[in-house]
Amino acid sequence: MADTVLYEVSDGLATITLNRPEAMNALNIATKVALREAAEAAATDDAVRAILLTAAGDRAFCVGQDLKEHIGLLAADRESGSGQTMSTVSEHYNPIARALVGAPKPVVAAVNGVAAGAGFGFALAADYRVVADTASFNTSFAGVALTADSGISWTLPRIIGPARATDLLLFPRTISAQEAYDLGIAQRVVPSTDLRTEAEKIARKLAQGPTVAYAALKESVAYGLTHSLTETLEKEDELQARAGQSEDHAIAVQAFVNKEKPKYLGR
Repeated sequence: MADTVLYEVSDGLATITLNRPEAMNALNIATKVALREAAEAAATDDAVRAILLTAAGDRAFCVGQDLKEHIGLLAADRESGSGQTMSTVSEHYNPIARALVGAPKPVVAAVNGVAAGAGFGFALAADYRVVADTASFNTSFAGVALTADSGISWTLPRIIGPARATDLLLFPRTISAQEAYDLGIAQRVVPSTDLRTEAEKIARKLAQGPTVAYAALKESVAYGLTHSLTETLEKEDELQARAGQSEDHAIAVQAFVNKEKPKYLGR
């Protein structure tokens, strides 16, 4: 894995850190490959019970595609006629978004600065966003004559509604941390100096929680957004049966009876 993305697992928490602060954590090819590998590793590792996605530096979470690299790749495409540059969506962005959204465990994004384009999309792919009060968001795509990618056309309308999402996509603008909270993009806004501590506290709490139940909750909410009430009730029945058979449910019930704090195993 390239040093542009750091990956660490500790006590059930996988921490993925974008590590190009000098480039505002822009996504060049090496970074996209490393981020894809890290996201897929964290999503599929049974020892990982929660994921924290964060970034180095204090200016940017991720400003999206590295346009300096992109210009050169487009020029090479024009010479060769290959059109390979935009295959980055299928090769990198799509797998990253699928891994984060579909991970059977909670994903927390600690947004320390600007989150633009695909950086915004990957923040939205998390289940919980802790945002520094100095951070901001921008869809950016239309500003460089591109359409949405990184799953943002799926996540953003579900979070803020289709009308507001369309507005932000057609007319990109800077969204402050406070507005992001008001819109529901950010679940928590904290002083920038406290961001890493607060985000890690939340992620570690989730990493020690009932992982099977968390996975079922993620699946249930996603399913309910696109299915009827009857279908969703059937899905809830199916998922509740799964959660009810977990070791963690038995632990929780016994701890409740004993008036103790449960110590979950994540299974």
